[in-house]
Amino acid sequence: MSVQRVDPAAVHSLLGVMSQVVTTEGERLVHLSGQVAWDGAGRLVGPGDHAAQAAQIVRNIEAALAAVGATRDDIVKETVYVVDYSPALLPEIFGPLRAGVSQVPASTLVGVLSLFAPEYLMEVEVVAALRAVNAAAGPVAEDVTNP
Repeated sequence: MSVQRVDPAAVHSLLGVMSQVVTTEGERLVHLSGQVAWDGAGRLVGPGDHAAQAAQIVRNIEAALAAVGATRDDIVKETVYVVDYSPALLPEIFGPLRAGVSQVPASTLVGVLSLFAPEYLMEVEVVAALRAVNAAAGPVAEDVTNP
């Protein structure tokens, strides 16, 4: 597997928060649907609290990636949608998203008016590149939506 993360000198970088450029070669890409702050039973976690919602989103992303043999270090691209965004929210958003990872993805943050329901403050969509050992093993979970 070849994943390269590059922060060119000519482009301002936010080291530890995002990579300006990520390339992959020969990997199996995993696309996650946007994850919101609901638990396994579909209940909202952290109403009105960006940090609590970000932490639940991280748990959801970890579970979804684990189902195909990936981790958050395998994420190569993320898009973060935030309701009522202001720069003061950056630690609440990226604190949980970056905790426990050694590699940071290419990242886009988009302030939005609302998501699918008003109590949800964030949604995070990711693309991960499976490591060669994982890509060769195939999916861990079977596709139950398209038998």
